[in-house]
Amino acid sequence: MSAEDKSKNVIITKKARVKLVKARAGAIQLPKIVGMAFGNGGVDPSGQVIPPTETQTGLSNEIYRKEIDGYSFPEDTICRYVCTLSETECAGEEISEIGLYDEEGDIVCVKTFMRKGKDDDVEQTYTLDDIF
Repeated sequence: MSAEDKSKNVIITKKARVKLVKARAGAIQLPKIVGMAFGNGGVDPSGQVIPPTETQTGLSNEIYRKEIDGYSFPEDTICRYVCTLSETECAGEEISEIGLYDEEGDIVCVKTFMRKGKDDDVEQTYTLDDIF
């Protein structure tokens, strides 16, 4: 799978890019990614996925935030973040967007996708690749 395929409906927010350029210059220290936000606003009323935009400052309809389980580096320029919702977390929701947030609380990456129903007797694990 190419990087382009992996990045479908995923954006790094402008807020994140501002932080990155300032950190590269040494003007600030880049805050680390600490959690994943979940929302149900990633699709339109007919169920079509709405592509995220770089100017987003949050999810379209955030419903929950949780610290990430961890991360890995499947390739040199990709960091894969993982977050698992327990049986009761977001039970009854239809999740269609996720975002990474940093230790300052800012959403720095957004992914939208088809609705995923969340039952109250199943764990769901979400992954989000931060691709450079």
